[in-house]
Amino acid sequence: MFGLSESASSLIVVILVFGAKKLAELVRSAGKSARILKAEAKAMKKKEQEKEAADGQAAPVPQVLHGEVIPPHTAANTTPPAAQHAPKPDSGEPHPRN
Repeated sequence: MFGLSESASSLIVVILVFGAKKLAELVRSAGKSARILKAEAKAMKKKEQEKEAADGQAAPVPQVLHGEVIPPHTAANTTPPAAQHAPKPDSGEPHPRN
């Protein structure tokens, strides 16, 4: 009896012998479809870029945030400049009334 690998090999040979013409047409058709798809994708991308240019919307430019670097070996009693002006958190205790 034939095993799975022998059956698969026989099937591939039969397909190649009797379907060689159809197989070539199928591959040719797939190549044409891929080229058309690629051309359409380029056209859509170009159209989108033209639309953005017409709307005056350029691609967003990344912004750089400037800050201060505080070395880790600073004294514990110093506070960063940003924290000096920040409001102090509420301790949760009721405020005394005058």
